[in-house]
Amino acid sequence: MSDGGLELLLLGPAGATGLYWYLYRYYRNTDKSHAFERETRVDAKPVTGADNDDKVDEVKGTRETRIDGDNVREYRHRVTRIRDG
Repeated sequence: MSDGGLELLLLGPAGATGLYWYLYRYYRNTDKSHAFERETRVDAKPVTGADNDDKVDEVKGTRETRIDGDNVREYRHRVTRIRDG
């Protein structure tokens, strides 16, 4: 090989390694992220329910194959055309 051939062959793996490291650092942001568990304080409170926890309906099993009031077959009602002007 000529004098420049070896450098050209080494440039491929070195460039790929450099690109991989750059993208890893860019998307991981390990030097810019913070430790949520140590730096964030969360005050926990007791869980409470709503004032009106009235039972409305009960469904047992999956006997119904469709939902009442669905509009699956009426695609013209679901999708409206955008008009210009």
